[in-house]
Amino acid sequence: MITPRVEEILACPDCSASVTDDTLPEDDRLICEHCGREFPVIRHIPRFAGSHENYAQNFGTQWQTFRTVQIDRLAGHGLSRDRLLADTGWAPEWMRGKLILDAGCGAGRFADVMAECGADVVACDLSSAVEACRETSLDPTNAHPDRGAVTVIQADLTALPFKPESFDAIHCAGVIQHTHDPDLVMRSMVRYLKPGGRIFYNFYEASADSDWQLIKRLLRLWTPSWSFSRLYAFARALCAIFFLPSLLMAKVPMVRAFNRFLPICSVHPQGIPLGMQYRMTLLDTIDWYGPVYEIRQNHLRVAALLKAEGLKEVRSDPGRAWGVR
Repeated sequence: MITPRVEEILACPDCSASVTDDTLPEDDRLICEHCGREFPVIRHIPRFAGSHENYAQNFGTQWQTFRTVQIDRLAGHGLSRDRLLADTGWAPEWMRGKLILDAGCGAGRFADVMAECGADVVACDLSSAVEACRETSLDPTNAHPDRGAVTVIQADLTALPFKPESFDAIHCAGVIQHTHDPDLVMRSMVRYLKPGGRIFYNFYEASADSDWQLIKRLLRLWTPSWSFSRLYAFARALCAIFFLPSLLMAKVPMVRAFNRFLPICSVHPQGIPLGMQYRMTLLDTIDWYGPVYEIRQNHLRVAALLKAEGLKEVRSDPGRAWGVR
């Protein structure tokens, strides 16, 4: 469902003209008023996806399989809210009433948190993860009575279907390194910020630690080309072998840091039931081995890129960057 607030900012990704709703009994679609290009609306989700959709196929299946694991109000934890507030520095009071783009939304982990804080959120993803995100947004379980609206859209982050200066904030976490052109993604999103709008990027940092993840790097020579079913079976086999050792290592400060060299992405947050820790580890291990692209970034270079795009108050630290337009 497209809210009136979002309908006002939709634009053709080809020519930037407005798009109109042309709802027929047998078909829902949006049509560009200038070039006439048609965009289907399937299961209430506008589909603007570009030509690079194939590289994100595994992500779609991944998030439909693990839809609720990272959704705080559905999984019974507060990890996503804690991370969003700590990473962005955006207070819940500041987000209330804002229009925020969640670029690369997956199953709606952070879009849901921002909506719970009272923001109206446009959740955008290239993959079929939009199906999972819409299901999340419609699930009323433990929802706040003053929750904001979530509009889900399928689109390429390098060709977004919005008018310039549409959003009060843009949030993009865990996505940039998995795109075919990270620089293009980071530059292209700036234009959609309103003057004074805030942007936050989270990404894999290029570091010496990542260079030493030799087993992961070796396995990734093959795994990105696998089907999701094969990838899922492979990740389950790895977790069957390494999950309990990683759990024991996580409890010992002297050896905890060596967990990063195991061939699984071990996740052991305090206070989370063991079964949920296993599902989080399995999910993140699939997320390690499935993406076609893993192009790590240097945060100082990302900060320089944002400054070159005219942003102010730019700052960065490993894996994160912030700016204001």
